[in-house]
Amino acid sequence: MAQPEYVPGPSPALTRRGAIVPGEVLPAHPGWRADRPGDPVSGERPPDGPRFGSPGPDQGYGLLLAKRFEPRLHLQPGESADDAVSGCLGVALRRASMFHRAPVTPDFELAFGIWGFLTPDPPAELVELRRKLFESAAHHYWDQREIAGRVPEETLRLKPADALARVPTDWRSLVGAESSHSSNSSNSGV
Repeated sequence: MAQPEYVPGPSPALTRRGAIVPGEVLPAHPGWRADRPGDPVSGERPPDGPRFGSPGPDQGYGLLLAKRFEPRLHLQPGESADDAVSGCLGVALRRASMFHRAPVTPDFELAFGIWGFLTPDPPAELVELRRKLFESAAHHYWDQREIAGRVPEETLRLKPADALARVPTDWRSLVGAESSHSSNSSNSGV
């Protein structure tokens, strides 16, 4: 594209006649260094522990997958689909990040399944526990993290079908209800 005549610099006519007119040369970029406080430093492990979360790729896609489960959820009176989705989203994302991948449907089958949302008649004690934990979870971030953090890693490593088969008899160990768990616990990993 030709240089307009109103742009300061060498005359456009000179460049059209074949004369070599050196253009204005910009200096090279000095390079990038990880010197800001939040920049990752190669060779260092990212921080780990309570309240650091479970980072992984394409986690936003997980919300789309979780919303697709809404028609399949068996909610009890007083329970909300938004609370169930928000509470189980963290569990599924934590499972996906354990395997260093993006979330997939089996992550959500396990997450909703262990809390009894995919079972037409879940154990009454499980419903009572989840009602307390999931109440208003859609509006409270730390409640979502509590739900995700209390599920043991052994549960997250199970196949969804195996976990669902254990819900009627062994739901306490699946959701970490046997141990006294607090959100400040150092073993939550979420």
